Amino acid sequence: MMRWMIQAALMGLMTVLAVSAIADDALPHAVAERIDAVMPKVVAWRRDIHEHPELANREFRTAALITEHLETLGMEVRTKIAHTGVVGILRGGEPGPVVALRADMDALPVEEQVDLPFASRVRAEYMGQEVPVMHACGHDLHVAILMGVAEVLSDMRDELPGTVIFVFQPAEEGAPPGEEGGAELMLREGLFDDPRPDAIFGLHVVPAPVGTIGWRSGGMMASSDRFTIKVRGRQTHGAVPWGGVDPIVVASQIVLGLQTIPSRQLDATLTPSVVTVGAIRGGVRHNIIPEEVDMTGTLRTFDPDTRTQIHERVTRTAENIAASAGATAEVEIFHGYPVTYNDPDLTGRMLPTLRRVVGDGLIEAPRATGAEDFSFYQQEVPGLFFFVGVASDDPAMVHPNHSPRFYADERGLPVGVRAMTALALDFLHGRHR
Repeated sequence: MMRWMIQAALMGLMTVLAVSAIADDALPHAVAERIDAVMPKVVAWRRDIHEHPELANREFRTAALITEHLETLGMEVRTKIAHTGVVGILRGGEPGPVVALRADMDALPVEEQVDLPFASRVRAEYMGQEVPVMHACGHDLHVAILMGVAEVLSDMRDELPGTVIFVFQPAEEGAPPGEEGGAELMLREGLFDDPRPDAIFGLHVVPAPVGTIGWRSGGMMASSDRFTIKVRGRQTHGAVPWGGVDPIVVASQIVLGLQTIPSRQLDATLTPSVVTVGAIRGGVRHNIIPEEVDMTGTLRTFDPDTRTQIHERVTRTAENIAASAGATAEVEIFHGYPVTYNDPDLTGRMLPTLRRVVGDGLIEAPRATGAEDFSFYQQEVPGLFFFVGVASDDPAMVHPNHSPRFYADERGLPVGVRAMTALALDFLHGRHR
């Protein structure tokens, strides 16, 4: 995201100052008035959720807050989907398409280091130990934005030609070990069964200037898969390596061999790819060649077909290198998040909507090697995922997502509300066609 952040910063403060004026033209006056009226609530919700963060699959308080709000708005509300997920269904007064809007709810085991009156002091249990908890990725803003959009659109239900599904999703950062969760589990538990959306939109706040929205057609964020390789040799004394088969040397050769997959085996003009070995463990003593070595790492790419090829080539490379030395390699690949793939047709049709919201603040973002489980929804229906800038004007306050010093400028909140409201309305009214 860094290149996009620099590019956006070059536009200077004029973009930030122009946000309000652009937004006035982005939506009908009555809708803009509704958004302005709900913004104090959006800010209050955001601060409350930020002060009371909850880890994945434990978002009980957040879910209760959302449920009460949606029920007050008179929506059909479904709860406890994928443990703590909440879904609100707003049926318009006229028949029409179905659009889904998504926000993620979970926080991270991070200790907040930002001096805010509503800073988190929460501690919770994670993997058997007590840890600090913080909304270090901005999901508190996502929830507050979507709650605001829900209120705006519910006030217009009689005028809506179609249905809006509000998806408040737990565990985007990943379910705790031994549990399932997130978008994949929500889908498996029937999220899109009735009604089934024709499209889905989602956003994520990032440390880019307020008044900017980043988009990209096709692969925007990488798939994220984990692999393990167990190399088995034959133990021997370190002084006589020829008496056995050294799995440490074999593992070293495998590390180097794996790097030839993105650099020499895949079409470099198609998409970037990353093969990273993050850990190697083997041996207990300086003069003993061990029997086994364990390796683990991550695989990232932006194209579904390339993802399949990488899996096949990692297995083949590791097994054949090991066999050439008289060792064996057992490869396991654990599928994580798919490619966050913005449907090109949907993206192209909705860009005018986003441009009306931020004008010249609409920027084609570079690919990001981070991953997002919004990608599971995009495997089911066409989807568009985009970034909203929330960086402070003070460079000392700008830190990446997941940092204990991550700070979100609340001037980005109305940008998110306007963008999601405009996307929903334009899609339902067919202005995307």
